[in-house]
Amino acid sequence: MAVTPPPHVWEVEQLSSNKMFGGHNLRFRHHSATLGCPMTFSVYLPPSPASNVPVLYWLSGLTCTDENFIIKAGAQRAAAAHGIALVAPDTSPRGLNIEGESDSYDFGVGAGFYLNATNEKWKNWRMYDYVVKELPKILSDHFVLLNTKQASIFGHSMGGHGALTIYLKNTDKYKSVSAFAPIVNPINCPWGQKAFSNYLGSTESDWEEYDATCLIKKNNKVSTPILIDQGEDDKFLAEQLLPRNFEEACKAAGVPLILRMQPGYDHSYFFIATFIDDHIAHHAQFLKSA
Repeated sequence: MAVTPPPHVWEVEQLSSNKMFGGHNLRFRHHSATLGCPMTFSVYLPPSPASNVPVLYWLSGLTCTDENFIIKAGAQRAAAAHGIALVAPDTSPRGLNIEGESDSYDFGVGAGFYLNATNEKWKNWRMYDYVVKELPKILSDHFVLLNTKQASIFGHSMGGHGALTIYLKNTDKYKSVSAFAPIVNPINCPWGQKAFSNYLGSTESDWEEYDATCLIKKNNKVSTPILIDQGEDDKFLAEQLLPRNFEEACKAAGVPLILRMQPGYDHSYFFIATFIDDHIAHHAQFLKSA
């Protein structure tokens, strides 16, 4: 399938195009009005001549860019087979040169946590609005094949946290959600406490708006099964990820959860690549339904 670069509306620039499994990996740069800086995102378009291609958003974890998933996960084969487009944004604003933005791997650059910061210093960190509002608008304006109203979302670690919270706050916008080793209860783990206290301030009720375990208690009308894969040999399991807290919250709320604890697997993309086909098949059944 020949891919025609999208028109340069909003100064969207195509950086690369690589054919894969009959479709194309495309990478773009644009100026984000939401974040106030240039941003990159990657798209895999499956080999389909038809329009109305559903969209599956991937949110990456700490330190990642839009390229980690596209290069390492091996997701394109299954996406091509199911006729689903993959969209992977970056994980934070970049190039703003805010004091302290690059002091640690788990805060600032590469660590946007998919929230809207309320601390004035970090006012550009609005990855929630970027993923939920700005990026879908860019896609619908530039890719005539894509149906951004037929969308699902998944992610890894910090991105799993983002996928779950965004889904639970916008069940009208996404058909399904899944995650690999997600940070499901950030108000109770060091990564989340560090990020939330800096981005959101000290009010815990504000933190709860970006905590999947807290949100599930308020959203017990979810009927689509949530799929989570978690490696049992993940070094972050006990202190940072806390999947059993989310499992208990889902049981209490009557929300269907498929939590698969995978023996011997860690937190890496080797783990993700092993089970990525299952996740794409999981989303396909909901994306392809009426």
